[in-house]
Amino acid sequence: MSDRPITPVLDRVDVPADMKQLSDRELRQLADEVRAETISAVSVTGGHLGAGLGVVELTVALHAIFDTPRDKIIWDVGHQCYPHKILTGRRDRIRSLRQKGGLSGFTKRSESPFDPFGAAHSSTSISAALGFAAARDLGGAPGDAVAVIGDGSMSAGMAYEAMNNAGHLGKRLFVILNDNEMSIAPPVGAMSAYLSRLYAGAPFQELKAAAKGAISLLPEPFQEGARRAKEMLKGMTVGGTLFEELGFSYVGPIDGHDMDMLLTVLRTVHARATGPMLIHVLTKKGKGYAPAERAADKGHATAKFDVLTGEQKKAPSNAPAYTKVFAQSLVKQAERDDKIVAITAAMPDGTGLNLFAERFPKRCFDVGIAEQHAVTFAAGMAAAGLKPFCALYSTFLQRGYDQVVHDVAIQRLPVRFPIDRAGLVGADGATHAGSFDIAFLANLPDFVVMAAADEAELVHMVATAAAIDDRPSAFRFPRGEGVGVDMPERGTPLEIGKGRIVAEGGRVAILSFGTRLAEVLKAREALAARGLAPTVADARFAKPLDRDLILRLAAEHEALITIEEGAIGGFGSHVAQLLAEAGVFDRGLKFRSMVLPDIFIDQASPEDMYAVAGMNAPEIEAKVLEVLGVARVGAKRA
Repeated sequence: MSDRPITPVLDRVDVPADMKQLSDRELRQLADEVRAETISAVSVTGGHLGAGLGVVELTVALHAIFDTPRDKIIWDVGHQCYPHKILTGRRDRIRSLRQKGGLSGFTKRSESPFDPFGAAHSSTSISAALGFAAARDLGGAPGDAVAVIGDGSMSAGMAYEAMNNAGHLGKRLFVILNDNEMSIAPPVGAMSAYLSRLYAGAPFQELKAAAKGAISLLPEPFQEGARRAKEMLKGMTVGGTLFEELGFSYVGPIDGHDMDMLLTVLRTVHARATGPMLIHVLTKKGKGYAPAERAADKGHATAKFDVLTGEQKKAPSNAPAYTKVFAQSLVKQAERDDKIVAITAAMPDGTGLNLFAERFPKRCFDVGIAEQHAVTFAAGMAAAGLKPFCALYSTFLQRGYDQVVHDVAIQRLPVRFPIDRAGLVGADGATHAGSFDIAFLANLPDFVVMAAADEAELVHMVATAAAIDDRPSAFRFPRGEGVGVDMPERGTPLEIGKGRIVAEGGRVAILSFGTRLAEVLKAREALAARGLAPTVADARFAKPLDRDLILRLAAEHEALITIEEGAIGGFGSHVAQLLAEAGVFDRGLKFRSMVLPDIFIDQASPEDMYAVAGMNAPEIEAKVLEVLGVARVGAKRA
């Protein structure tokens, strides 16, 4: 599986400057070798495979023609950057991708000067590239700026805002539209339909390159072909119309796997462009690796796999995944209530809503990579009397926060937000961690904020959200498998703002919000062996808080510790505020709040990341001993 490919040309390339001496024939061979190296590396580490395979030729051509890192190549999202990393001095570490202490799965400024701008969320590249271009013209870092953005990312309004501004400023800038007709899910919306029309006609397929404008930039053979195409297409909506209206010179579409064509076009525009340039490149996600090409998602994200067969190696699970529990629970609720609808932003599989869409295709809406729109779209549905569940990852919900405040919360509309990937998520690292949603939602008036402690609680929280019809609500759950608890046949709505006692104890009470409860119970076992078993409670709600439960825990114990999978300012802060206002601290309660540390934690396994955060069972045990002033065995005495 991990046998290294034979790569004689790649072995001569450590950094892009080494490519300047290669012939075009050698560059074609280099692309083949980079593809083989990418497949080999991802088979060992797992990760985003299909997107990188689709841009191998483009990556080689860009680095051969542009002068990186002086010229800045900005990869939108960044999940297609593995070939780029192989060519920019990181090949020796490529098999550490997404591992603890290894390379990030995305571009990262602190990792390499060849990564001028970090990414992992989509549709930011054109804005960043324009920032580099504007700074260059004001005496900042010299060099060209190249944004490589996928057609799926073009469904986000931010991309158009940037293009509109770039066209207005008129600065030399290169935007490469990497058009593979697929984001994570097949892209939706008018933009994808428009791009599909651009190359659906025979003239484009036959000529491979046609330029409505910017014909003069092309070499003579291309100019003649483009003129013929233009004549044949008179009266039709031809390539580039929209982009040219935004102020870009347009070239394309061109075959992104034809190295000769890529090199010719990129050399030409690099030599002659004076203003903003859009190069429309057609690629195939998963190109060159049959198992990825056959996969429904073109090998977007994979576990470790066998190179020969493509078979992924996932460990069998003893418990259902939280995402699947959510999806199945929502389907059951929707079977009993035809007002329930579901919304996702280009992540039907990731959020589990593919299961909902199979059962209720007319009641499931994939709006593309457009979280702001998703939230307000859901708000409109709620205002019209439906019961929308707007399912987003925590890290992506951040992108729609203004809409959550302005369009949902102020109007008190009953939009339900299932928040997947809550807490630390592992290999994707800090960019995908769900660290902040507790804090940024719990401070909104009349917003119900819940966190499931286990998969059974999640079933009940789906039912609870479905029943809340007078205000917005959210419930969060992590990536991965549950803890193996008995599952209810159907969800029962919880009493709003009421927690539960899980285990009675003495001296210390631990109030858990979310799935750290399992680690708290492990810590309790170790403490019980010392005769220090704490009381353990599951808060269930960060808003509204269970005032009676919290004050009872404070009154009956000498210390109270809260724990949550979120940053400072969330659940623990709300509990502290309640206790302070009630005057509890005046009577000497010892209080501690265990939250994620004030750092962005790099990728590792979730367990390792929580160890860094100090929130696994051993750290929880240590916190209890610390607050009680009990020395641990083996600890140094003062």
